[in-house]
Amino acid sequence: IGGPEVSHETDQQEICRVADFVITGEADLAFAELCAQLLSGRRPLIRRIDATLPEFGERPGMAIPGLRVALPYDEYTVTDLANRVIYVEASRGCPFSCEFCLSSLDVPVRNVPLKPFLAEMTKLFDRGCRQFKFVDRTFNLNLNFAKSILQFFLDRYEPGLFVHFEMVPDRLPEGLREIIRRFPAGSLQFEVGIQTFEPIVEKLISRRQDHARLEDNLRWLRAETGVHVHADLIVGLPGEDVASFGRGFDKLVALGPQEIQVGILKRLRGTPITRHDVEWGMVYSPTPPYEVLQTKLVSFAEMQRMRRFSRYWDLVANSGSFTGTLKVLLADAPFERFMALNDWLFEKSGGRTHAISLHTLAELLFEHLTESRGIDCTLVADAIVADFNRTQRDAPAAILKLATIRPDLRPRRDRVSPSRQARHSA
Repeated sequence: IGGPEVSHETDQQEICRVADFVITGEADLAFAELCAQLLSGRRPLIRRIDATLPEFGERPGMAIPGLRVALPYDEYTVTDLANRVIYVEASRGCPFSCEFCLSSLDVPVRNVPLKPFLAEMTKLFDRGCRQFKFVDRTFNLNLNFAKSILQFFLDRYEPGLFVHFEMVPDRLPEGLREIIRRFPAGSLQFEVGIQTFEPIVEKLISRRQDHARLEDNLRWLRAETGVHVHADLIVGLPGEDVASFGRGFDKLVALGPQEIQVGILKRLRGTPITRHDVEWGMVYSPTPPYEVLQTKLVSFAEMQRMRRFSRYWDLVANSGSFTGTLKVLLADAPFERFMALNDWLFEKSGGRTHAISLHTLAELLFEHLTESRGIDCTLVADAIVADFNRTQRDAPAAILKLATIRPDLRPRRDRVSPSRQARHSA
């Protein structure tokens, strides 16, 4: 066995005890070497194999710069290319030391030599691939490297191209902006990890970010580009309570990303977040995905409430199905308003957070906004029908009767990006 979950604290895991061999770290080469040894009858004497960090690409100090790990993209099949978002990586590692993240243990950052990497991307593009998801943790760390890859895709743009990057949110200088703003709407998605806006919490978890630059970059992305922005916040960090999370949530909503992922803190083996367990009363689930159950500042009941908040936010906001209705719903106090909907939905739906149809959700939103919030029926109906028209779906008949606008009968358009992003940009 191998992989990030078993690369740390191996002596505490039953699966490691019963395995024949455990490979820790990046096993691209170590696994192949182990297989060769076993097939030749040379069984290693040790069960735990600590993989030597493979040369992923050029780095300072290498006697002969080059690539030891073979690029694997020829292994993608015709079926993969036709039906899946293709994962690619241009770098490994992360220069930051955020204590909740396994990537903070991967030092130094290593880039693939650009020329062979772009040659492989050309082959994928020529084979028909149009959806690329970069798994690099900090794609825009090396600006010249990032610009070269972005320019590669910009030069080959055609309708249907979709490229996802995970970006450092406070690092978008003008040279990078100049290329980004030239991409057509819907062709780029940036995942930006905010995680928290609380300086005290950032200090506790060793996270560094420039809030002024971060906010300026998000405003610029929303005002001057067609980039789909997916931003992350984490519930349950040491030193963070529900109120401070709510303040950060309101700030992020005001910056306007299309999606906000409300994640629950996970205790990943090997990460130093555990040093806060005693002081901040951190209690985690012992089973995957090892989410925090309670902290000194967030009770178990509050954490369950926030877990529901995350799920309902995904259904209502991140889905892109109710972007207009959401403006009516959130109005002046986004976190407070959505928390009220969160509690109401949980009670009204009998505790369901899944398997709620789009029509049922629309009807529940209408009921909450008109009856619990006292907002005018016509105004709410118009917002919901407009959302259904925008996403080219048929609105619930009962709501349609109360609206002043009629169904939009335009012919359905071909989507140029995955459906979730397309609903936000429609």
